[in-house]
Amino acid sequence: MLCAISGEAPQIPVASRKSGNVFERRLIEAYIAENGTDPVTGEELSVDDLVELKSARVVRPRPPTLTSIPSLLSTFQNEWDALALDTYTLKQQLAQTRQELSTALYQHDAAMRVIARVSRERDEARDALSKVQISAGGPTSNGDAMQVDGQGLPEGIAAKVDATQQQLQSTRRKRPIPSGWATAETVETFDVAQSSAPLYPGSQSFAVHQAGDLVLLGGSDEVAGVYSLSQKQTVQALKCGGASTAALWWESRPIIATSTGAVKVFEEGQQIAEFNAHAGPVLALSLHPCGDVLASVGVDKSYILYDLASRKVINQIFTDSELTTGEFHPDGHLFAAGVTGGEIKLFDVKSGENVANFSSSGAVQSLSFSENGTWLASVAKGQTTVSIWDLRKMAEIKSLDIGSVVSSVAWDYTGQFLAAAGPSCVAVQYYSKASKSWTEPFRKAVSAAAIAWGSEARSLIALTSEGGLSVLAAAREA
Repeated sequence: MLCAISGEAPQIPVASRKSGNVFERRLIEAYIAENGTDPVTGEELSVDDLVELKSARVVRPRPPTLTSIPSLLSTFQNEWDALALDTYTLKQQLAQTRQELSTALYQHDAAMRVIARVSRERDEARDALSKVQISAGGPTSNGDAMQVDGQGLPEGIAAKVDATQQQLQSTRRKRPIPSGWATAETVETFDVAQSSAPLYPGSQSFAVHQAGDLVLLGGSDEVAGVYSLSQKQTVQALKCGGASTAALWWESRPIIATSTGAVKVFEEGQQIAEFNAHAGPVLALSLHPCGDVLASVGVDKSYILYDLASRKVINQIFTDSELTTGEFHPDGHLFAAGVTGGEIKLFDVKSGENVANFSSSGAVQSLSFSENGTWLASVAKGQTTVSIWDLRKMAEIKSLDIGSVVSSVAWDYTGQFLAAAGPSCVAVQYYSKASKSWTEPFRKAVSAAAIAWGSEARSLIALTSEGGLSVLAAAREA
């Protein structure tokens, strides 16, 4: 029984009542829908004229190519050849992958060995550098003469340090609060008065000029600049030759420290001096109260003193730990340096001798001496508290919990206000001499990497984490 249309055994056979021919159901229905007649006799035909035939399910015969033994053998041979070819290709790819993996593992092992050797050599070099004795009179950048480690200051510089200490120390206790200085009530009204767009991405340090308008800062793009708060724009660009790591004003001259270990002095946009005594990045700068002695702190476990007037290196003091920050005492006879191990080391400026140590809770990130001459504020990396150290008692006398991570601290000139800044907020702690108590007159959710006081403590300038500036001041000061 074959379909009259296809000539093949139908799967669902039907017969025409009019002609008696057998068709495949799907084929005859499609033909009727298109033509309306019987495909064999040409008579009119509808679907209602079809009768379904009951029969056993028909198994389709095999294609003619698989009906003989030779054709089956040929098919099997083709399949085997294809399988063998696929297997060969997979083995070839596996061998290539194994070779690439072996090469990558060898290169990784070689790289790790090189890194380990270089790290060991670096540590050995740093250790040797921390113990080296530098011969006097050796030439450095700009013809500088460097003294032997720990030899002490030249007689003229030492006399200047003594004179500065005596002058400042004699008037410190009697010095009144300057007229027009900000009060706690003024600080309470601080708010964001001005914000700039990101100026130098990656900036971690800045310096505010004594007049309060010019701000010196730089970032990781080897360029620093002077930004005017009143003009709200950068008024001077400085090429540093490396990422800026610290900034300072020497009167009207900007000083920039870089990640290459250089300390550069500029005047009217032009570099006038450069020191390259550090064997690694410089992390902090501090100016002596006499006005022309500069200190720099580096990762090479040393701090260096420079005579800016003669543009010479005058002393280099090595320690047993990597230094992170540093600052001169307001009287100029001591230099405080923070180390990665958590200590605060106090050095005699004239002799370079380590005269005292304080133990902090972690790597020291920021230091600030109070103008009262006896207190030192410090903050450790990742900590939420600010420690107040008394130089007379040689102990911590107060721990101020800011409530969020602090990265920078700064006393105002009167020693009443201590500003603390971090990624979450800027806060001001106020110490009342009358009641001998601490209060917090101000807190603002401003992200800051560093903080500094403006003129007469009537504003705070914050270096934002994006490398911009925010000014916090009372509304009438804005």
